[in-house]
Amino acid sequence: MRPRAMRGWRGCLLAGLLCPWTASAGEPAVDGPARATPAAPAVSQAAMAEYPRKLQEYLRARRAYEAEAAAYWNRIAEKRRARNGKRRNHQAISIDDYVLTQPPLYSGPARPVDPSGREVPPPREYVPVVTDFLKSAAEHFNFVPQRPQSEIEYKRGYAKAASQAGLTKQQVVRIYAFESGGNGGYDVQAGLEHQTPGARAINTALGYNQLLNTNSVELMAEHGDEFIKILKSRVAGSAGEARKMLESKLEVVQRMVQFARTVPDEWAEHDKLANTPKGLGVHAMNLDRDVGPLLQVQKLSNSVVFARTRGYKAALTAAELEMMNLTGDGNGLDMIMMPPDMREKVPTSNFFQQGGYGRNPVAIRNNVVSKLLAATDAKMDQEEKLRGARDLAAAFSHEFRLIGVQ
Repeated sequence: MRPRAMRGWRGCLLAGLLCPWTASAGEPAVDGPARATPAAPAVSQAAMAEYPRKLQEYLRARRAYEAEAAAYWNRIAEKRRARNGKRRNHQAISIDDYVLTQPPLYSGPARPVDPSGREVPPPREYVPVVTDFLKSAAEHFNFVPQRPQSEIEYKRGYAKAASQAGLTKQQVVRIYAFESGGNGGYDVQAGLEHQTPGARAINTALGYNQLLNTNSVELMAEHGDEFIKILKSRVAGSAGEARKMLESKLEVVQRMVQFARTVPDEWAEHDKLANTPKGLGVHAMNLDRDVGPLLQVQKLSNSVVFARTRGYKAALTAAELEMMNLTGDGNGLDMIMMPPDMREKVPTSNFFQQGGYGRNPVAIRNNVVSKLLAATDAKMDQEEKLRGARDLAAAFSHEFRLIGVQ
């Protein structure tokens, strides 16, 4: 089953700010293992006396903000449930079915620093990276992904899978540009798009369409039979060492599919499974030159099918398809089917969970639907000019020539 909210979500559903140690907006988070408390520097009695007062002032402000925010996001959830009910009953959606105010912002004092130096914030939660996915795949499936010999090889496999799924060149290239920064590789992970000092993964989102580990497990559970069928066809058409490699890969995919189906077909259950060591091994399949493109393409194809089955027959623009990719199929389609005049008034917060919205600066800056769509298109316009996007466009055209499409 598709999640109600994706990356605005994906690994970002925690509300946060509930623990006094949680870094709030503008406050730094601390990485690495917890350290022993250093020797406290000499501090004045006045500073020590002032600290409890400042701390209580901060905590009062945070509690007031959190109560206001909780009420706001509860209204968001209630309105969403009501809209879903109306759609099930084939009732028209009006502007009154949305929350029309923007989310509250915390404007109180920052958390004061304990002058004694005794308080040490807990470490930031570790986010698994590609080396972890590969290690888990080797340990739990005895599998090493067959990497492409070049980025172009992967792009051609991706373009072939996309064209066979009925996706357009414009959709494919522009979404790649948006998701990967226009030049990302098949193994690019969120937060590590650029080789900058101190860069770290922000979640497990991987590849051209930035699939999360939960996406990978869910796709294996729901579309594994299709992947197996494709691999069996490739086995039948190969020989020698290539055939042996494909046969071995087919056996691994079959075991991954079986593993992914050990829980009910629900996003929350898939998420639990995906965050086990064995689930991380499934995510490594995105790096394989044969199966990776199938996983990445299937996610976009699912969104197109979802829109059609819900009665939206028009061709989805790349920006519209990205809304479904970004916020989840239901929320994305909600935005897409909205009349233009409503898009100018409805806040983007209506389509996110609280934690996901707080971690999505693009949605915060472009705080109504029309602005978010325009910003997405503008970023696509800019990033599709880069080399990676141009190479993918060429690969897509190459595949069309191979199948005889002019």
